[in-house]
Amino acid sequence: MTKREPPAEPPQPATDLSAASRQLLTDSRRRLDAPALRGALSDLHELWLSTKATELGITDGSGFAIVATGGLGRREMVPYSDLDLMLLHDDMPTETITKVAELLWYPLWDANIRLDHSVRTVAEALQVAGSDISAGLAMLEARHIAGDAELSALLVGGARRQWRLGIASRFNDLVEQTRSRWQRTGQIAHRAEPDLKSGMGGLRDVQLLNALAIAQLADVYPSLAADSPAGSLGAAHLAMLNVRTELHRVSKRGRDQLMAQYADEIGAALRIGDRFDLARMLSDAARTVSYYVDAGLRTAANALPRRGLGALRRPIRRPLDEGVVEQGGQLTLARDARPQRDPGLSIRVAAASAATGVPIAASTLGRLADTAPELRAPWPRDALDDLLVLLTAGPATVTTIEALDRTGLWGRLFPEWGAVRDLPPRDQVHTWTVDRHLVETVSRASALTTRVSRPDLLVLGALLHDIGKGRGGDHSVIGAELAVQVGERLGLWPSDIRLLSAMVRHHLLLPTAATRRDLQDPATIGAVVDALGGDPVLLELLHALAEADALATGPGVWGDWKATLIGDLVRRCRSVMAGEPPPEPEPVPEQHLALAGDGAVHVVMTPGESPHSYAVTMIAPDRRGLLSRAAGVLALNGLSVHSASVNSALFSGQRSAINTFMVSPRFGAPPAAELIRQQFKLALDSEHDILGSLRTRDRENDRSGSAGSGPDPAVPGVAPAPPRLLWHEPDRTGRQLVEIRAGDRTGLLALLTAVFERAGVDIAWARITTLGSSVIDVFAITPPPAGSAREALERDLYAELPAPPPKAVAEAG
Repeated sequence: MTKREPPAEPPQPATDLSAASRQLLTDSRRRLDAPALRGALSDLHELWLSTKATELGITDGSGFAIVATGGLGRREMVPYSDLDLMLLHDDMPTETITKVAELLWYPLWDANIRLDHSVRTVAEALQVAGSDISAGLAMLEARHIAGDAELSALLVGGARRQWRLGIASRFNDLVEQTRSRWQRTGQIAHRAEPDLKSGMGGLRDVQLLNALAIAQLADVYPSLAADSPAGSLGAAHLAMLNVRTELHRVSKRGRDQLMAQYADEIGAALRIGDRFDLARMLSDAARTVSYYVDAGLRTAANALPRRGLGALRRPIRRPLDEGVVEQGGQLTLARDARPQRDPGLSIRVAAASAATGVPIAASTLGRLADTAPELRAPWPRDALDDLLVLLTAGPATVTTIEALDRTGLWGRLFPEWGAVRDLPPRDQVHTWTVDRHLVETVSRASALTTRVSRPDLLVLGALLHDIGKGRGGDHSVIGAELAVQVGERLGLWPSDIRLLSAMVRHHLLLPTAATRRDLQDPATIGAVVDALGGDPVLLELLHALAEADALATGPGVWGDWKATLIGDLVRRCRSVMAGEPPPEPEPVPEQHLALAGDGAVHVVMTPGESPHSYAVTMIAPDRRGLLSRAAGVLALNGLSVHSASVNSALFSGQRSAINTFMVSPRFGAPPAAELIRQQFKLALDSEHDILGSLRTRDRENDRSGSAGSGPDPAVPGVAPAPPRLLWHEPDRTGRQLVEIRAGDRTGLLALLTAVFERAGVDIAWARITTLGSSVIDVFAITPPPAGSAREALERDLYAELPAPPPKAVAEAG
């Protein structure tokens, strides 16, 4: 084919293109919806460019090609977006290139059409794509418009091949650039005026997923379960595009930031409703995109080829819980896991993820969403324990629940969540949507769990305190009724259900009374005490919930002024309430007393209330160090202690220890009772250094454990709850009562009891309670330490606890 010379006459402005574009936007008789408008604009610009190309001699075999990137390249032209064009040439003469470029670009410039242009050979274009990540990403969307199709194909194929071959060396820079963009623009789902293009969960993130797919590191549109509330990534992408299209049409500008003044009109144009309905839809779409980008980046990182010695090693599969393993920095299901037969597996996977900070693989979430059955009411105790582990994990709780929610799993556990999912707040003081605020409150409450005697109810109350919103009426009253419904499903005791419901019903009582009533008036204090039924436990729970709720609302909501007022109100209320009775030892069953009479070592194991729990009773002649050795043997066998009753009885002048532990194996079946008995006997005879073995194993786990994916830039850091030591009044026999509240860790009971034993004090009895990731352990010790001995004991106990001690090292109970 012969090459035509471009016409010599000066170019005419592209007024026809501008006029036709305006007609599409202003024709009130035939108003196109957003997808149709994008299609019409793309067709219009392609027609004009093709016509102009023919006029200039840019045809097949001419040595020139017009290639579109950006919106036209993706066929996503929105009304006022830039026109991104590249004029490709096959090493043509400079004079010819200049003439053709001027005849192509000047009509567009003269018509005030926003143009981003370049003139390059294929080699030059690929060089730019290889040196600049943004240019490389843009060229992945390149599409032939007119001219030499073979030239365009060389560019498109070369850019994609270059991207695939170079992704290993560019991946870290790509991730860093993405996170930097997120930090600049914030989350679309939780910004009052979000950036639809560059914000976290926006259109740039969908393009990033496509780039990872082109590099063969991730899927483009991973499928979701049919019942997922998030729909699909494709639907989220379309929703975001539609909003951006209407934003341009309504504002008559090339805007990417959704200003509040346009929200109602855009909602009406999309037939969504008012600005609140639009915000809810946008939050849903953005959070769906965010979830898939996070999963896509993790999948891509694991798919990259390993280098050096790492390429020779097989990926390590580290068991974390029954049916749950870590591999390649993600949680996956064990090979023998059967989700369809294990209703508690979903919440067990979530608990392991939150506790370790290791994210759940997208394929695992998809498999659970497709096959895992629902938990039947009431939940088994181990499922409730796993939920509490999830809720007391701090910031990891937020990202884990978000992953469950985006894949439909969270809604199966809590059907009540649908009314608050993506529900926008009604006042500007709130930073988050209602559902995200609830989870943020849980995260904040996890740092306060050692301030209360019922950390389990604190985090459950935080999760449900605003669950009544979005239904009309007083959300506190509605929420209290829903809390009863949830509590019954979780299998809580009736008294705990009443307490949880009261927390939700009165979660605004303390802030309202403290800031709007006269605290010097006895009637104010009396009204609060009466509303709470004189319950000091409910009072302390509401005090912690008020702080967590305010901290999760937005900046400046919680401060010294509010903290002082609420603290003063709580102190005044507490002074008129009756105090709680001191802890008491639990009675010893008759069958255990009968076994203890012969002075031998016994271990009895019986099934617990749930399929994975067991009661292990360990009986032996009492001696100092027995309790730490018993707890250590259980820890070394992978048995997690959920509660324990430590007692003793006197037989013919010889005291026998009778300790019962409620345990569950971390994975698999528990060891035989006889094996535990033999190990226990060796430990008592000092033939096995239990504590030394525990510390060695902890060091090995620290070296082999994988870190999580790093902090989510959208999740604020929350410090773990500081441990607390509370010294209660002595019991009836004069033994000193010390209560330890802290986060749990492997072998903690063995380490704490060893501290008491090294200090030369005896443990007469103890009550051990584990609630999720929190422990509340009460020890009755003798002789009561005083002065420097007590200070040294406190210091040694704090040294074994998994978080830094508070500023005040100990408090009087």
